[in-house]
Amino acid sequence: MPRRSRSTFRQLTAFAVAFTGIAIACGRDTTEPGATPIADAAAAVAQVASAVTGQPSPIADEQLNGKHIGFDTHTYPGDRTMRAWKSAPGSPYRWVGYYLPAPCHKDPSWVGKRQTLVDMGWGLAVVYVGQQTWGRTPRPSAKRTAALRRQGTSCNADFLTAERGDADALDAIAATEKEGFPARSVVFLDIERMEKVPQAMRDYYRAWARRLLRDGRYLPGVYVHKFNAQLVHDDFKAEFVAAGVSEEPRIWVASGRGFEEGKAPQDVGFAFAGVWQGLIDVGRAVANIRLPIDVNVSSWTSPSDPSRVTD
Repeated sequence: MPRRSRSTFRQLTAFAVAFTGIAIACGRDTTEPGATPIADAAAAVAQVASAVTGQPSPIADEQLNGKHIGFDTHTYPGDRTMRAWKSAPGSPYRWVGYYLPAPCHKDPSWVGKRQTLVDMGWGLAVVYVGQQTWGRTPRPSAKRTAALRRQGTSCNADFLTAERGDADALDAIAATEKEGFPARSVVFLDIERMEKVPQAMRDYYRAWARRLLRDGRYLPGVYVHKFNAQLVHDDFKAEFVAAGVSEEPRIWVASGRGFEEGKAPQDVGFAFAGVWQGLIDVGRAVANIRLPIDVNVSSWTSPSDPSRVTD
């Protein structure tokens, strides 16, 4: 498609402002309570227009501060794709999920790519997919876990114990250090949605967070569904307080309800949310390269970077 002129881009942005103003005048609710409707809507449309036209978007850059778009995907897309997605004019993506080898994510394709991605300008969110309930009621026992280990199993609801949480935390620390992440980087423990959070899961993730805090090389964060977010946040916060750590735990909340890429993470419904994952397994294209991704908005341009407290 031929590149559109800068004047066309300005017209698109002006149209967005005018359209939003008309919507508000007609009584249409276009934003969350407390938002600035015209500015936020214009910024969101300006960001989209920027991606289409390839022109810079000062309105989007200014108004979307603290609303940094990132994505995550199971398998490393390759250096060529990552370079194209970062450098393409108007690409909205600033950071990417970086999956460590973990009990429930065996794919090693991200291993060794940290410096490559940093050199490209990508922000990173380190992800460790630990044990899950998978909809089961965990029934851990020494006999059961010994049998699972003999079978070569590393991912099972019956591994949900405090002892295993401690061991998996040490594994996460070693993997994060091996990848060269700087001290005090945040490692996000992936916890998938549960209809009910069993005590065994709470024992597991609290022990995982506790070990990282005691070790001190890295900080524990958590990826959690909105349905379980309050409980998990409170448990993580209690571990931070017990360890005498003043930083707030970084919480990455998943929920598709009401998500828009121009919103802030806190619009998911929790003031403590620093990242909001709102679109899962969608196809997106940048520079004519299409990927299956999950789309996120973050308060930070690099969610795991310890130096970027409030971007």
